[in-house]
Amino acid sequence: MFGLIGKKLGHSFSRDFFTDFFSKNKFNHSYQNIEIENIEDIIPFIKENKNLKGFNVTIPYKESIIPFLDRIDETAKNVGAVNTVKIEKKGTLSGFNTDVIGFEKLLEDTIRLRDYETTSKEALIFGSGGASKAVQYVLRKKNIPFKVVTRNCKTRHDIGYSEINDRGFYPYSLIINTTPVGMFPNVNECLELPYSTIEKHNVFIDLIYNPLETLFLKKAKLHGATTYNGLKMLHEQAKASWNIWNN
Repeated sequence: MFGLIGKKLGHSFSRDFFTDFFSKNKFNHSYQNIEIENIEDIIPFIKENKNLKGFNVTIPYKESIIPFLDRIDETAKNVGAVNTVKIEKKGTLSGFNTDVIGFEKLLEDTIRLRDYETTSKEALIFGSGGASKAVQYVLRKKNIPFKVVTRNCKTRHDIGYSEINDRGFYPYSLIINTTPVGMFPNVNECLELPYSTIEKHNVFIDLIYNPLETLFLKKAKLHGATTYNGLKMLHEQAKASWNIWNN
């Protein structure tokens, strides 16, 4: 058995992806949604389910899972978040971050399709959680400067929502939402932003994939921006997770 750990998982496509993947490859495996109220609940769950061999981690546990792991790989350590856990033969827990792989693949599509000049652009990231940390890691790797919009500014990269609402999106070309705002079932919600300041060169990415087009992306497209959802990131991080579990 494999699965997804989170608090509320009605939005997730992960189970559908792996169920289809296992069926096509004739693997006698299952993938379950594992909703837990507190991250501490994961340890007794693992002990009670001896056939669990690995799991993905989603909101809100990508950072809080770390103290419960026996080891994390170098990338996950640098990111500061874990979204994939392998249960080793001796029962120890190893943490990895495949969100990095997923977002890098998504960003490569964005760059290729738009001929996006990474050396002269700047990115704006909404949210500062586990998914945001993976995005920040990839942008650093690509030498793309960025700012993180958050309600609690803690680092030199952080700015408040008021600054964006006052100044608009200039000079940012790549705008990325890593928050759950607008995710199913709350599809009529979106970040309150100055969408009227969007320009045609702007590229908007929403890591949400359910719905496939959030209100955030709809408003961006209405003002001429190119938009991408997070479905490719989901698929690529899932395939990378399988490679870890199956190695």
